[in-house]
Amino acid sequence: MDPLLLARIQFGANISFHILFPTISIALSWVLLFFKLRYNRSGDIKWMGAYRFWVKVFALTFALGVVSGITMSFQFGTNWPGYMETVGNIAGPLLAYEVLTAFFLEAAFLGIMLFGSERVSNRMHTLATFLVAFGTSMSAFWILVLNSWMQTPVGFEMIDGKAHATDWLAILFNPSMPYRLSHMLLASGLTVAFLLAGLSAYRWLRGDKAASVLASLKTGIYLAAALIPLQIFVGDMHGLNTLEHQPAKIAAVEGIWETERGAPMLLFALPNSATRSNDYAIGIPKLASLILKHDPNGEIRGLNEFVGQHPPVPPLFWAFRIMVGVGMLMLLLSWLGSWQLRRHGAPQRWLAMALVGMTFSGWVATLAGWYVTEIGRQPWLVYGVLRTADAASKVPAGMIASTLFAYLALYAALIVAYVSVLFYLARKAKYAKYEKPAATQTAPV
Repeated sequence: MDPLLLARIQFGANISFHILFPTISIALSWVLLFFKLRYNRSGDIKWMGAYRFWVKVFALTFALGVVSGITMSFQFGTNWPGYMETVGNIAGPLLAYEVLTAFFLEAAFLGIMLFGSERVSNRMHTLATFLVAFGTSMSAFWILVLNSWMQTPVGFEMIDGKAHATDWLAILFNPSMPYRLSHMLLASGLTVAFLLAGLSAYRWLRGDKAASVLASLKTGIYLAAALIPLQIFVGDMHGLNTLEHQPAKIAAVEGIWETERGAPMLLFALPNSATRSNDYAIGIPKLASLILKHDPNGEIRGLNEFVGQHPPVPPLFWAFRIMVGVGMLMLLLSWLGSWQLRRHGAPQRWLAMALVGMTFSGWVATLAGWYVTEIGRQPWLVYGVLRTADAASKVPAGMIASTLFAYLALYAALIVAYVSVLFYLARKAKYAKYEKPAATQTAPV
């Protein structure tokens, strides 16, 4: 096989596995702070019960996130030496800032957060929880700054084939950074919201009616109901920004081959790269132009204007629709769930079962969106500056294939183990004797 393709698949597998865990740990740390503050204010033991269960989930998730992130840094040297050689003057400092301002902060206070609730004052434990949450968000900030700069590079000049920073503020706040950062943080919040609701619903269905379980479930549903409209709004702005800076990516997402006015929104199609057309297309007339241009007759540039310079169409076309489809399911279930909880006070069986089924829906949507972002940048590694092929190493295909197989086998085993442990924790969790069962307005379900 092509060594370049194998190297791309290997890095894609690494980052796909890694992103699952920061997506949870970023928002879950803030949810833990919320639980702690509610306990401090009310003295209600259910909030501490929720904290003690979910801090175990956070610890496991954080550990896997750190370990899986290390392998990616190795690949910059083994598979992509041209990346650091060309843009290392910018990427290196940004990665270093992430370690200095975020990782050290997390590492310094994580132990107090996990094990210090009965060893330090309540105020110090709350402060440690806040600093860990702040650290995870700062880590996301620096990583998203670098990723956004790779999509919309500014604030630099090329000298002897190497990028040199000329304006660090422009680099930090590059044109796509605010949209990508907001979109990712909201995705993290939604992922955690459905994880909270799903695992809590699983415990509820198994007869664990602790007040902390119901509190966690309600927190997840109400958080999802509040965040999903914001995500839709931010996603729309992100799409407009991408249309401005990466029109070929949007053309691939929408399956638009010829430049046209009043472009339809394709609900279903089979993009055919050989004929450069769509088979079996079903769409809504002019809707794509209305959404992207806010004008039903707006012009959208087609892929045929970017021959040889645009990403593969089918992966983007379908990944985007998976992301949007899961988002619509999130919207429907969170709003229905909020209405049902306010009416009955506790989840009915149908809602609990639906929430269990959506436990990891945030992962699906996040990965689909990430594939749109990363595959959509091709054939560029740094958009308009460095081609992916020019950054690849000369490692033989056989060597890459063997390590790829090892990575995939290990990652599959770790994901199965992670999910299994989460449900094991949910099955074995028992609320403390001093915590009363949740008071509900309906008969047990």
